[in-house]
Amino acid sequence: MKQIYVIISLFLMVILQACMNEPDLRSDTPRGNFNALWEIIDTRYCYLSYKQINWDSVYTEYSHKIDTVSSNFSLFDVMGEMLATLKDGHVNLYSSFDRSRYWNWYTDYPSNFNSEVLFKPHYLGADYRIAGSLRYKKIANGKVGYIYYGSFSDSFSNENINQIFNSFSSCQGIIVDVRNNGGGMLSYAEQLASYFFDKKTLTGYLSHKTGKGHSDFSTPTPLYIEPNDKVKWNKKVMILTNRMSYSATNGFVNIMKYAPNSTIIGDQTGGGGGLPFSSELPNGWMVRFSSSPMYDADMQNIEWGIKPDIQVNMNAEAEARGYDTIIEKAIGEIFK
Repeated sequence: MKQIYVIISLFLMVILQACMNEPDLRSDTPRGNFNALWEIIDTRYCYLSYKQINWDSVYTEYSHKIDTVSSNFSLFDVMGEMLATLKDGHVNLYSSFDRSRYWNWYTDYPSNFNSEVLFKPHYLGADYRIAGSLRYKKIANGKVGYIYYGSFSDSFSNENINQIFNSFSSCQGIIVDVRNNGGGMLSYAEQLASYFFDKKTLTGYLSHKTGKGHSDFSTPTPLYIEPNDKVKWNKKVMILTNRMSYSATNGFVNIMKYAPNSTIIGDQTGGGGGLPFSSELPNGWMVRFSSSPMYDADMQNIEWGIKPDIQVNMNAEAEARGYDTIIEKAIGEIFK
């Protein structure tokens, strides 16, 4: 028994010595924090293979800059630049003084949204109603119901939606505008979509990382939408999108692709198909990253966004006259 204790003690000493001789991978130094960040993305970020990113080359490119950083600010900037190579709006580095961000997923594209036009009298105007977090009004001479929902972080209830649908009962169809909705709670996205389905429907798949390899994922789990058993809309519904329809909104639009009587109009959504997760660096900074990829019902990745059924851009001349060509197109589709 004593010999066993000696062997165990020697084993633990070897392990301890090995840890002490390890490079400062997780130490609170510029190099340690940089290496920790690189390793977190290397082993846990879910889109390196899909996006064909050579993460080893990225390490080589940014590693030499670490030895020249002179402050936490410069270290933060170098690490933020490295994360930007992922081209992912769900990837952020958080410190007490800043938050890194990648915004090109929408800044490189037309905005296709103008809130001033939205509040013209022939759209929402000033006399719209608010139920929960949704603004709504009858437009097009009372024949079309219009709903604007600005954030899936804001809640609503079955009663809210029931009141809205009742007020639109005489309308030929409704418009659900989720342009510039940057996301929020995926549960709210699923709840809103549930009002437009009449049966349980497969809408996508979800995988999880199962190992450190870039392609180590679980078997995709099917995702279904269940119809709401209290509130339902059976007429036409137009979903308006633009590049700033992101994250949970991207998920909502993907679900609505499979809803009966649904048409997606506008621009391709901004994407953000990966479920985000956070991890801490040795110095206490937090990094958020996409950890679980989501797919549509055909197992196509939705990270880069959802294409509309009908592509429409805002028209500058119409906009100057106070008209939104995307809304007008949706009205025309309802009247068909």
